[in-house]
Amino acid sequence: MAAHPPGTEAHTAMTLMLYTGAARTDAVKLGPWSIKDGRFRYRRQKTEKSNGSLISIPLHPDLAAVLATLPRGRPYISTRRGTARSAGGLGNLMQKWTATANLPVCSSHGLRKACARRVAEAGATTSQIAAVTGHKTLALVQHYTAAAERAGMADSAFEKLITRPNGEQILANLPEGFAISGAKSIE
Repeated sequence: MAAHPPGTEAHTAMTLMLYTGAARTDAVKLGPWSIKDGRFRYRRQKTEKSNGSLISIPLHPDLAAVLATLPRGRPYISTRRGTARSAGGLGNLMQKWTATANLPVCSSHGLRKACARRVAEAGATTSQIAAVTGHKTLALVQHYTAAAERAGMADSAFEKLITRPNGEQILANLPEGFAISGAKSIE
């Protein structure tokens, strides 16, 4: 946030993509008209030919605070004249902004993935995450969230281990199952 404080176009664009999971092509089309009854509602550009995946997600309070400071009647990510930026133009700006923030490997697509991962870390299922991101298949969502799910599953597994479901037993390897007796291994 030091490189791009609140109120800058960079901060607005990054916050918008992080809290909506919108792809660049969709993010540049979002504006006040995209919010109805406290929800972002838009159709994914990538799936326009097949009537587009409808995205309908709640407006996160942190994002609402950023958007409240913006002019009405123009796209949230816009030029100085108030016209919508192109997806390619936003991509070029993102490269500049991430370089300025000393995060050259970050990208707008990375913000989309970060949104999916954050929702996964909050305990959402892959179907719930797909409802946020607009993915038609769950395979890509699972790819985005694999690390978050693994960490959560590992935490859950260790919670079970710590509660000692086997009673007062504290040995991890029981002699009759894994100990070496003489020169012979017991299975």
